[in-house]
Amino acid sequence: MTRRMIFPLLLGIVGAAILISLGVWQLQRLAWKEAILADISARIMAPAVALPAVPDPQDDRYLPVQMTGAFTGDHLDVLVSRKQVGAGVRVIEAFQTSDGRRVMVDRGFLPEDRRSAPRDSGAATVVGNLHWPEEVDGFTPPPDARTGLWFARDVPAMAQQLSAEPLLIVAREPTGSGIEPMPVDLSGIPNDHLGYAIQWFGLAAVWLGMTAYLLWRIRRRTV
Repeated sequence: MTRRMIFPLLLGIVGAAILISLGVWQLQRLAWKEAILADISARIMAPAVALPAVPDPQDDRYLPVQMTGAFTGDHLDVLVSRKQVGAGVRVIEAFQTSDGRRVMVDRGFLPEDRRSAPRDSGAATVVGNLHWPEEVDGFTPPPDARTGLWFARDVPAMAQQLSAEPLLIVAREPTGSGIEPMPVDLSGIPNDHLGYAIQWFGLAAVWLGMTAYLLWRIRRRTV
């Protein structure tokens, strides 16, 4: 090995080691994320309990609850689209519990062409999950005053509009009127660590290949 090959070789080894370590780190993150998702999945499908007096947005996230009372008829429609179905709305309706609380229920999906159809209200039992969706950012437009459409589930703002507690229960069982439940699931929680790991390992392979090619070129020039 000539002296001119030492630095490129060291650079190749160190660079590949860094890239491989990043790939291993992503695999470790993958195992960590899968454990979290398994815990969330178990929490989502656990037996329903009574609605807590003061739910905590962190400790009670995804908590399954059951409550009796009545839908009030006061509702908001949040624009949403479903694969192979098309555009529609999430129906967010105020719910008066049997113990006098007024909360919000995400009843589920209603196709756009059925938005104007009458909706059942009155006495009901709701089974669902507490949820504080994080859908609002700096690019989210305000509700459309003309159509009445909202563009994200903004729990505090919806609660103010419906004069309800800032609590959203996402129904996991039908609540009537042909509204199809859109229960809480894991689809909105990203888990891209495997893809990132493959990218880092792929870059490491390319780095080593480029190093080998550079060393071959240097060796040819010195022969």
